[in-house]
Amino acid sequence: MVEEDEYACVNRSQLKIKDNSGIKKKKKKKTNKDTEKMMEADVKQQIKQQAPEDKRTKAEITFQKMQEKMQKQRIKQKAEMTHKQRVEKFNQHLDSLTEHFDIPKVSWTK
Repeated sequence: MVEEDEYACVNRSQLKIKDNSGIKKKKKKKTNKDTEKMMEADVKQQIKQQAPEDKRTKAEITFQKMQEKMQKQRIKQKAEMTHKQRVEKFNQHLDSLTEHFDIPKVSWTK
């Protein structure tokens, strides 16, 4: 009977499991599809009306055009010769240089 006295203060009811009833869920708002379509149409019209304005100066525009022109020229120049032709031309250039530009040989024995 000593055991009953030790557990006299213990609650003997069933344990309650927590549920999600305390958490409030956000309710989805009902939207009217017609108003959504009208809003989308308005947004599209505003985008069309606001044409992208070129805020560059005349100098910037001419600079951009020259850059594009020079790049096209470089591409055209590189396309004229194959890699093999470029290597041959480079080798001929190296052969035409004087010995002054040769790298001196380095050895520990001599």
